[in-house]
Amino acid sequence: MSHIRFRMVLAVSMCTAGATLDAQQPDWDAVQIQTVPVADGLYILVGRGGNIGLSVGTDGAFVIDDQYAPLTDKILAAIAAVTDAPVRFVLNTHWHGDHTGGNESLGAAGALIVAHENVRRRLNPEQVRDLVGRGQQAPPAALPVITFSDELTFYWNSEALRVVHVAHAHTDGDAIILFERANAVHMGDVFFNGRYPFIDRESGGSVQGIIAAVDAVLGMVRPDTRIIPGHGAMGGPAELRAYRDMLVTVRDRVITRIGRGMSEDEVVAANPTADLDAAWGQNAERFVRAVYQSLA
Repeated sequence: MSHIRFRMVLAVSMCTAGATLDAQQPDWDAVQIQTVPVADGLYILVGRGGNIGLSVGTDGAFVIDDQYAPLTDKILAAIAAVTDAPVRFVLNTHWHGDHTGGNESLGAAGALIVAHENVRRRLNPEQVRDLVGRGQQAPPAALPVITFSDELTFYWNSEALRVVHVAHAHTDGDAIILFERANAVHMGDVFFNGRYPFIDRESGGSVQGIIAAVDAVLGMVRPDTRIIPGHGAMGGPAELRAYRDMLVTVRDRVITRIGRGMSEDEVVAANPTADLDAAWGQNAERFVRAVYQSLA
């Protein structure tokens, strides 16, 4: 299979790991990249897939996640609109294709790709065969060339970017990025603002891990910290606390039903999110099943 075909298959197949489920191949031509200011020299690029973080300054562009491969030219155009500096680093918050699809093109253009060691393991077809159809997703050029286990810090664009691994949250390779000077945090898919999260159980994700990660971030932020989610609008501590409260509520309801001996299907049928669905959106059944599997 050619690399172009490879990337297109990945882009379509990984839509289920993002915010929506698509019945047809996306219309990439219709996607527009929006640039949202966060702080001086820090932006969010919103298109299709995970929210992109962009730090710009005299050292060069630092990109957090890169959405799908067919959007790379549009993403680079959006970056060029705010800086003429090249993309020097791409940091992946986790391995899913709506966050890593542009790795190959950006890496070939000279960017150094950085991620947790489990991201490289899951992207590397020589090391992982964890799900049907998901073992051949990344050509060698798309793999991270720098990996870390616990945390690392970039001193870049007059900023200290602290990158922290959170264990078994959305996946087993999630990274949280704290911008100290800008007073901002990029949480990747550990935080879905205003919607139920996708917990990738097959990649080591768990509801307990997400709650622990959210608690850790809440312990680090200030009242005015800007928080960038993997999906959804930029928020702050209030939105993150509301998300945590929802997670804890659903977890506790599922634990109670497990304690009564209910099966996964029985818990789903009991609809433990009925009073939350209006606020938190679609894919409630998928979310409840993932919570059950995390706890059973």
